[in-house]
Amino acid sequence: MSSAVVTRFAPSPTGYLHIGGARTALFNWLYARRFGGRMLLRIEDTDRERSTQGAIDAILDGMRWLGLDWDGDVIYQYARAERHREAAMSLLASGHAYRCYATPEELTAMREAARAEGRPLRYDGRWRDRDPSEAPAGVKPVIRLRAPTEGETVVEDGVQGRVVWQNRDLDDLVLLRSDGNPTYMLAVVVDDHDMGVTQVIRGDDHLTNAARQRRISDALGWAAPAMAHIPLIHGADGAKLSKRHGALGVDAYRDLGYLPSALRNYLVRLGWSHGDQEVFSTEEMIAAFDLKAIGRSPARFDFAKLENLNGLYIRAAADADLVQAIADVLPALGPSRGIAVPMAPDLRTKLTAAMPGLKERAKTLVELLDSAYYLTASRPLVPDEKARGLLGDEARARLAALLADLEALPEWSAAATEGAVRRFAEANALKLGQIAQPLRAALTGRATSPPVFDVMAVLGREECLGRLRDQTAA
Repeated sequence: MSSAVVTRFAPSPTGYLHIGGARTALFNWLYARRFGGRMLLRIEDTDRERSTQGAIDAILDGMRWLGLDWDGDVIYQYARAERHREAAMSLLASGHAYRCYATPEELTAMREAARAEGRPLRYDGRWRDRDPSEAPAGVKPVIRLRAPTEGETVVEDGVQGRVVWQNRDLDDLVLLRSDGNPTYMLAVVVDDHDMGVTQVIRGDDHLTNAARQRRISDALGWAAPAMAHIPLIHGADGAKLSKRHGALGVDAYRDLGYLPSALRNYLVRLGWSHGDQEVFSTEEMIAAFDLKAIGRSPARFDFAKLENLNGLYIRAAADADLVQAIADVLPALGPSRGIAVPMAPDLRTKLTAAMPGLKERAKTLVELLDSAYYLTASRPLVPDEKARGLLGDEARARLAALLADLEALPEWSAAATEGAVRRFAEANALKLGQIAQPLRAALTGRATSPPVFDVMAVLGREECLGRLRDQTAA
C-alpha cells in the first residue's frame, strides 16, 4: 500500500476522552503508522451548546498521555461551516438537494403518525417535488438531500463485511438547518473529502451513518473513504460499558495509576488479536496491526486483566521512569496521603533507591506509592492492625535487645543489617521470621513491605534506629 493512507480521529468535545474513543484513536494511529501514512485529528464541535474548551483540552491531554501523536494542526469542524454551506448550495444547484418548508408542527405530526402505525420515524418527502413558490409565509426552510428512493446503498466494510441498505428505507436527511448551520452528516463528508481521508475507522454505532454519508458523497460526485466499523466495548459481564465497568476518561486511568504503555497494550487487544500474543511493544503493534484481525463481536473490558498487564509493565520499567510516573500523578494522589506536591528531591532519591523492591508486587502506581508509605511516614509511626498484632510485648523486648546490635554496626547497608539480624536470631535460638516480622512492622507500620533489609538500607541508620526506639519505648 502506498504512503497515501490518511486516517482521522474525530471526537466530539462534549466530555473527556473515554476508553472507547481512546481505542478508536489508537486503531487509527496504528493503521496510519503501519502504512507510512498520516493520522489527522478533527474536533467535531458543531454542537455548539455541548462543546466545551475543557473537553477539547481533556481530549488533547489524553491523546498526548497515551503517546498518540497526530499529523498537522488540529482541525476544528465548526470553523469550516462556510465550506459546508458551500457544498450544500452546490447540491441545491445540481438538483441533488431541495428546500423543505415543513413546519415543526408538521414534523411532529409526521413522527406521531409513524409511531402510532409502528413505522420507522422518517421524513415523508412532502417538499421533495413541490415548488418553493408554495412555501408558507415566515417559515425558514432546511435544505434536504434528494436521495435515491430505489435500489440500494452498499458499504464494503473492512470489519463488518458487505452491508446493504434498501434506499426506500432511508429518508432525505437535512444538510443545512433552518438557521443556516450545517448538520454533522454533511460536515463529516465534506471534511473527510477535503482532508483526503482514505480510511475511516470508528465505532459500529456509526454504521447507519455510513449509508447516509455515502449518499451525500455520491451526490457530490466524490469517492468515499474506505470504512471499518469496530464493535463497541462492553463490560466483563457483557452489558454495555458503564462507569462501573470502566467507562472512565483516560485521565482517570492515569490517576488510578496505570502506565500509558500498559493501557495502550490493553486497548489494542480489545477486539483485535494477533495469534496468542498478549504483550506488544509499540513497534510490534504497528508491524502487526491490520483490520482483518478485528472481530465483529463486542470486546469485553476486564479490569483484572488490565491490572495484571500494568503489573508486567511496572516490573519491566526503569526505576527512574517509575519515579517520574509517580511524580506526574502526585497532584491527584499526593494530598490525600500527606505528600507534598511537587515531589521533594529527598523523596525522589529514596523512592529511586527503594524502587527495585517496591515494583515487584505492585500492579498500579497507586499500589506502588502506598507500599512506599514507610518512606514518607512521620514519626512516631502508627502501625496498622496487622502490624500491631506483630508488636506484642515479647516482640518489643526482642527488638529492644536487637537495637544495641544495630547501633554498634560500623557500616549501614542491606548486607550489614541482614548479617546482624541473622546473628541475633541464631544467638537467641529464633527463626529469622520471629525477629524480621516485628522488625518490619516497627519500621514500616505494615505487615508487608519490600524486603526488610532493603527497607533499612533506604531509610538509613538514623531513621531506622529512631523508629525502633519509638516502638520499643511505647
